Amino acid sequence: MPCLPNQGLAGNRRSDVRNRRTSSLPGLDWKNTMKNQRAPRYQGKITSWQDDQGFGFITPNGGGPSIFVHISAFTSRAIRPQSNDVVTYYLGVGDRGPRAEQVSFVLDRAVRATSGGAQTSSLIAAASFLGFVALCVFAGKLPLATLGVYCGASLATFLAYSADKSAARSNTRRTSEKTLHMLALVGGWPGALVAQQVLRHKSKKASFRTVFWATVFINCSAFAWFLTSTGNHMPPSL
Repeated sequence: MPCLPNQGLAGNRRSDVRNRRTSSLPGLDWKNTMKNQRAPRYQGKITSWQDDQGFGFITPNGGGPSIFVHISAFTSRAIRPQSNDVVTYYLGVGDRGPRAEQVSFVLDRAVRATSGGAQTSSLIAAASFLGFVALCVFAGKLPLATLGVYCGASLATFLAYSADKSAARSNTRRTSEKTLHMLALVGGWPGALVAQQVLRHKSKKASFRTVFWATVFINCSAFAWFLTSTGNHMPPSL
C-alpha cells in the first residue's frame, strides 16, 4: 500500500532526529573511534638471541609466551641486539605465529654512544695499522710485499667473515673458526676488525674474541720484531 506524502515526510523527520541524538551521545561514534585507535606498544626483554642467524625471542614484561623477533624488525641498525636488552615493540602475526614488529631499544644516550664509539675505534685501529705499514714501505724499512700481504689477507678475511655470516643465515656449511683465526694470524686481522663491526659478525662471542685478540698480539709482535735490525737482516729464505 503506497504511503502518503505527509507520512513519508514525518518518517524522514523522525529518522533525522534519531540520527542527531545518536551522533551526539559520547562513545557511540564507533567508526571514528576504531579508525583513530592505535595498536598497543609492548615492552619486554630479549631472553634469547642468535646473532649469527639474526633472530631471537622476547619475553613480555607481563609474562606469557616468548615472541619471535627478526633483525629486520628493529628500527635502528646502529646497535646490534643481544640477550637482556630491553625493547618495546608492536605485536604482529607471522607465518609461524606472533612476532615483534617495529622494535626499539630502551637505552640511554650514554649506552648508545659507547656502542658507536667501540665500532669507530675498531675501524680507526685497522686503518691506522695499514697506514703505518704503508708508511714503513715508502720509507724503505719494509718490502712492498709486506703491504701486499696485509692488504690481501685483510680482504680475504673480510670475505671469509661475510661468507660465514651468509651461511649462518641460510643454515648452510659454515667457515670454521679455526680458519678465521688463521687468516687473522697471517695478517688479516685488520680486515677481521672491519668485518666484525661492519657485518656485526663474531663481535660478541667471548671465547672467539679471546683467541682473536691473541692472534692480533702474535702478529703485531712478529711485525715489530721484523722492523728491528735483527728481523730486517734475516735471510730471504726465512
